Amino acid sequence: MTETRDGEDETRIAHLSGWFRQRPTSMEYWDLLVTDERLVWCFVGESFKSMLLRADTGERGRKEVSDATADRALSFSDRNFAVPLDSVRSIRLREGTLFRRAKLTVSWTDGDADEFELSATKSRDPQVADVEALENDSRLSHVDIDVESAGLF
Repeated sequence: MTETRDGEDETRIAHLSGWFRQRPTSMEYWDLLVTDERLVWCFVGESFKSMLLRADTGERGRKEVSDATADRALSFSDRNFAVPLDSVRSIRLREGTLFRRAKLTVSWTDGDADEFELSATKSRDPQVADVEALENDSRLSHVDIDVESAGLF
């Protein structure tokens, strides 16, 4: 898929969907678009941590992100941000098991070192193949990409 940004072509490499980030009082739902120029972090919803109020509210946002260009996805929320591909240092996926959720950790240096750690939602498809495909992409040759296989538990 090729997307136009300011007259240039930007190619989407991957869409990692169905992730959440624990906050003190809520759970933020995020998707990650990987293009040949940048990583686009897309906030797709939020719910409270309380068991009575918890719900995966990101489904509508995920659909919008999956159909959007990277620039359009950036405009959906003021929480969305992009990281230049040159700044990305590592992408690590730890597969989930029966008793633990999969984890996706991305680190980058864009001025200061930063890291985002996300956990898989229950409805998330296994994205091991998507992350492994990133390992073979020459545009990400400078990135340490690792998939940690799940054990039994």
